[in-house]
Amino acid sequence: MHEHAYGPSETGSVVLDLGGDTGALIVYTSPDLHGREIEISREGERRVHSAVRERRVRDGSFHTAVYPDLPSGIYTVWWDDMTSAGTVSVHGGGITEFVWPSSGFGVAS
Repeated sequence: MHEHAYGPSETGSVVLDLGGDTGALIVYTSPDLHGREIEISREGERRVHSAVRERRVRDGSFHTAVYPDLPSGIYTVWWDDMTSAGTVSVHGGGITEFVWPSSGFGVAS
């Protein structure tokens, strides 16, 4: 697992390119995962990662990893190198949300 020390992002600092066959994934975590890189992958494809950052928005503050510009499909969210935290279905034109399990593992769609 890689970790980074990123500062918070502000409202409007993340751009998602949605439409056609392209969607996005947002993984919500607890603040203690700040800086951790969470990997995702579609079956048979290489993993991609995004760092958990504090996102400050009008309604408060959240810790998320954001994956913009994802082709539609079923993705595995990886707990670690060998263990899945769950699977999600990303659809073109939409945003899929996944809540990082606080204990055990979960599935979202």
